[in-house]
Amino acid sequence: MVRRHDATAFMGGAYVFPGGRVDLGDAAAVDPSWCDGLDAAEIAPLPTATAIAHRLAAIRELFEEAGVLLARDARRRPVAIADPVTHDRFARYRREIHAGTVAMQSVVEREKLRVALDAIVPFARWITPPIDVRQFDAWFFMTRVPPDQTPVHDETETTHGEWVRPSDALARAAAREITLPPPTWTTLREIEGFATVDAAIAWARDRRIEPRRPIVHDEGGDRFLLLPGDPQNPEAWHEPVPRETRFRFDGGRWVAEQARSA
Repeated sequence: MVRRHDATAFMGGAYVFPGGRVDLGDAAAVDPSWCDGLDAAEIAPLPTATAIAHRLAAIRELFEEAGVLLARDARRRPVAIADPVTHDRFARYRREIHAGTVAMQSVVEREKLRVALDAIVPFARWITPPIDVRQFDAWFFMTRVPPDQTPVHDETETTHGEWVRPSDALARAAAREITLPPPTWTTLREIEGFATVDAAIAWARDRRIEPRRPIVHDEGGDRFLLLPGDPQNPEAWHEPVPRETRFRFDGGRWVAEQARSA
């Protein structure tokens, strides 16, 4: 997980998964010459071009924010960037892509690689209510970090990075040691029971993705964000309801709470 910079306009200081928005260039010039997995890039119900753009954006943002590059060499091996010389070269690429001075395609072609669109698995979609004039339609993806790569935060948009077990992150958030946005909290709760990466990815591959649409609810002077499955959210949910189905806004953060009886 990475900690967003305190000065970030939205969720500053929160612990999140690496990610960001789809840029206009993410679908430009995407073709088999530098991309693997185009034949399996569909994400229902998105149009194919939009699905490809989402996959490429996820891979680009993962590289920008965590230094992990999902790409393969000519022998179809995950790119290794552990040795100091290669690490420094790719760190420069990372800064240039983030600054917009170099495109992902240019880096991949220069290094004779192919970006691995098929290395990520979509598993969730969140459509947030318009809060503080912002609204997001966000897709979540899962992947395995390649060998010979070590994630590290970017020190620009993020200030810290660490591996943390889902249950530990949830406990730290409950103790108010860290802040977790509601989608991040819910995702951690959903994956905390998996003992291995293989098990988590198998769950992600088999999951039927339906958009989660939380609603804002004011009650007794408090503001709540109610997930589908909460007794006061009328939208039906097709999976087991998570332990916490509502988040109360308290002290500048959303605090997870268990569902109340209908």
